[in-house]
Amino acid sequence: MFYVPTRIFFAENALAQAKGKILKLGRKALLITGKHSAQKSGALDAVQSLLKEGGKDWHVFNQVSENPSLETVMEGARELLDNGCDFLIGIGGGSPIDAAKAICLVAANNTRIEDIYNASLYAKAYPLVAIPTTSGTGTEVTPYSVLTDQKAGKKAGFGSELAFPYAAILEPSFTLTMSPKVTLHTGIDALSHLLEGLYSNKRNPIMYPMIFNGIKTIYKNLPKCMSHPDDLEARTEMMRASLYGGMVIAHASTTLQHSIGYPLTTEYGVPHGLANGIVMRSVMDLYYPAIKKELDSLFEYLGISRDQFYQWLEALQISLDFPISQSFIENRLPEVLSSRNMANNPFEISAEDIRKIYHELKEEE
Repeated sequence: MFYVPTRIFFAENALAQAKGKILKLGRKALLITGKHSAQKSGALDAVQSLLKEGGKDWHVFNQVSENPSLETVMEGARELLDNGCDFLIGIGGGSPIDAAKAICLVAANNTRIEDIYNASLYAKAYPLVAIPTTSGTGTEVTPYSVLTDQKAGKKAGFGSELAFPYAAILEPSFTLTMSPKVTLHTGIDALSHLLEGLYSNKRNPIMYPMIFNGIKTIYKNLPKCMSHPDDLEARTEMMRASLYGGMVIAHASTTLQHSIGYPLTTEYGVPHGLANGIVMRSVMDLYYPAIKKELDSLFEYLGISRDQFYQWLEALQISLDFPISQSFIENRLPEVLSSRNMANNPFEISAEDIRKIYHELKEEE
């Protein structure tokens, strides 16, 4: 089965194309953003102009930080209800859109903070439009929301079909203002999603053309975006690859590669894409014997060897510039092992497998 109910508008004028669909959703929108990217990219101004022309009101909630917390979701739900909003528009990278997904559910179901991860409690949702300004998470076409539980000190997600956005607006020009660092980290996140579509025990050959093409697109275009940030054609291709990655994990979900990266984010503040990237080779080496056929087919499609792929990764200079501790490794092992993503691995992963990957990162003496 392949199911993506989100209406996808992908074009240079995607927002204008979607105008009629957006304006019919309600009378007042809650615009959910981070502090800067929505404004800097031009997406926020474009959305506000569209709403103004359509005679719609709006309220801006711009308090979403990287790795949004459960508390931020509760605050956003209060903002929606207190301001009489009846639909949402999430603008930005994965954090604002993931927060918007959770807010549309929490507000509609009067959810308590301790129940946010319990997707079985959600019966309805406010309509949501997702407008990405990065090319990485693909969250605009997935049913997942990844949030940080600050009290527990962990990052985790949940999935609900009600969290699929009503519409995804992919306008590549909104990604032109990404910094080289954000371009790299989000691009590696998209690459992770596509690779994990092969790794997952939910993998389905119907997705392989999308996976192979998306990975080849990133292989060719991520370096271009790094060296020429204003290359709109390369940015367009990266946004398409990110979209493919989102559609893939909407069905295959993610695996150890994400589970092992989450603690690096919560403990050390490592950006999500970087956390995926620094373990990418180790995870691929671990999985390779189990999915040799799929990975060999991928590298044949790319026209390179696995070693050449590793050389390409190395050239991107994806690494930690600080040590991780032995105590971190031992303390976080139970969290990784209990992550919901671990159910999707191609074979059972042991604590020793995880310990070995962490040890391959730079460690304190």
